[in-house]
Amino acid sequence: MVISRTPFRISFFGGGTDYPSWYLKHGGAVLATTIDKYCYLTCRYLPPFFPHRFRIVWSKIETCQSVDEILHPAVRETLRYLGINSGLSIHHDGDLPARSGIGSSSAFTVGILHALYALQGQMISKLQLAQESIYIEQKVLKETVGSQDQTSASYGGLNQITFSQNGEITIQPLTLANERAQDLNDHLMLFYTGIERTAADIAQSYVPEIESKSRQLN
Repeated sequence: MVISRTPFRISFFGGGTDYPSWYLKHGGAVLATTIDKYCYLTCRYLPPFFPHRFRIVWSKIETCQSVDEILHPAVRETLRYLGINSGLSIHHDGDLPARSGIGSSSAFTVGILHALYALQGQMISKLQLAQESIYIEQKVLKETVGSQDQTSASYGGLNQITFSQNGEITIQPLTLANERAQDLNDHLMLFYTGIERTAADIAQSYVPEIESKSRQLN
């Protein structure tokens, strides 16, 4: 059994410049940090004594015979991406509700990819984890999402993340003295409003016209 713990994130500056449609032309950068709230994923091989081959527990409980039957898009496509057909039991828990604006969907993708690699005895780098999670969300799932959430979830901590026009992502950890870090924490407040929304759906309303936002993003 493998258990992955992937942090959620809050973003301070630079949101919008992490969309490929922007940074591949202009470059981009964000300042973001992960927080002490997490997405937990438990993965284990399922013994061949059950009437199903896959059991996926999230807001739904799925029991399936094939990968194609799995409803959760990130689970289904990550299994396809890794070419996994062995029976699995996957269980998700989170410290915060989904669709609350703290990068939970990308944390899930990072967490399931990390856990499934580990289940196969492979430990990949943080950069590879970020890059492959971005690929799955943007290219496979075709979601209108940026690239900062997957990167923050993969690396953790307070970072300046730079997106180059050639597609490269550079992570610069920002080290604060304990006193400064405590001072920052003492001046931050995070509220749960109860409002749920899907970031990809909201992004579809402005990303196609992101070039018109150059005054705000530059």
